[in-house]
Amino acid sequence: MAQVCEICGKGPQFGNKISHAHNVSRRRWNVNLRPVRAVVKGTHKRLRVCTNCIKSGKVTKA
Repeated sequence: MAQVCEICGKGPQFGNKISHAHNVSRRRWNVNLRPVRAVVKGTHKRLRVCTNCIKSGKVTKA
């Protein structure tokens, strides 16, 4: 299942993990997603939403 917020579309970011000896390997920062039962068009629906959208009030919980 994709690590993507269903409200804002925010996904994982990619970068490098750099050790003390400057060995470089790829890594990713995942989004902090939470399963939420929300009201969508008058009905209840289960969504995977990032915590930023929950805090900002973009999601109305059912």
